[in-house]
Amino acid sequence: MLGIADEVFAIDAGMVREIIDPIPTTQVTGARPHLPAVVNVRGNVIPLADLRVRFGMPPRAQSPDTRIVVIELPIDGDPVCVGITADKVHEVTEIAGATSQPIPRVGLAIRTEFIRSIISWNGQFVIVPDMEIILA
Repeated sequence: MLGIADEVFAIDAGMVREIIDPIPTTQVTGARPHLPAVVNVRGNVIPLADLRVRFGMPPRAQSPDTRIVVIELPIDGDPVCVGITADKVHEVTEIAGATSQPIPRVGLAIRTEFIRSIISWNGQFVIVPDMEIILA
């Protein structure tokens, strides 16, 4: 589970390669706004996604809780690693028994095509994002 702004997101643990403290970034001229930079993770250059921009959220300065979640997902059939800046990583937990809820058609700050599902977990709603669509 990771937090971005006031939202909690659940990313499939099978996608997560590692969680690291913030590291220096290199801005990429002409890059898409939600993929503005790259980082060097153990000798590998990977794009760094700013989901705040993709979700239309205001920028926020890094805090002591800020982390980069490195995920691997298929893009055009090939495995690609991408870093995601998270305001906070809450925990790794199993949500298989969580209750899936229908995606509301109105009232969400995030575009519904970015959401795979919404689950009810420990008394709160958690968004399960569709990372392939978000990062496209």
